[in-house]
Amino acid sequence: MLDKIGIAKRIAREVRDGYYVNLGIGIPTLVANYVNPEIHVEFQSENGVLGMGPFPWEGEEDADVINAGKQTITTLPGASFFDSAMSFGMIRGRHVDLTILGAMEVSENGDIANWKIPGKMVKGMGGAMDLVASAENIIVAMMHTNKRGDSKLLKSCSLPLTGVGCVKKIVTNLAVLEVVPEGFQLLERAPGVTIKEIQAATDGNLIISNKVPEMSF
Repeated sequence: MLDKIGIAKRIAREVRDGYYVNLGIGIPTLVANYVNPEIHVEFQSENGVLGMGPFPWEGEEDADVINAGKQTITTLPGASFFDSAMSFGMIRGRHVDLTILGAMEVSENGDIANWKIPGKMVKGMGGAMDLVASAENIIVAMMHTNKRGDSKLLKSCSLPLTGVGCVKKIVTNLAVLEVVPEGFQLLERAPGVTIKEIQAATDGNLIISNKVPEMSF
């Protein structure tokens, strides 16, 4: 079973040389720390940053340099800062190759709910709706179940939707799954996790091939 860092490390393997990548709040922000140093990647944040680096070491933070989640960040040589209008122009113009988001729920047809729980205080929409409407490739990073042990991979989302039919791949603490027309295709198992455990934690239709390898990093 993976922790949050393990999820981020596995997603980092999906990042390719030359990509422009937007990282959502939560687990996705950790991905920048684990990308292959031999490839060149531009991380974009909707608050107006292009060229983000990994998180700063303790004591080296600059409170004026933050991401969309108000976390302090580092910037790489050649990084640029701009206003939100230009930032969302990049997103809506489909100049972001990969978007990595957290989620509260994902449905078996790729719907995502990640911005609102009725009656509870949540940080809000941010740029999520623009990102899911514009990105060609969306990977979700999340825990497979909620704190009550209920599945977050569902036949249909119960929470207000952020986007419809947009999620391509999901990496959880239990598995890597791809959204296909029939449901959730199980691609990989987390270390020490059995297929039965993944089945028990998945409410949506789970498609299992003959061999499901354990994740590698």
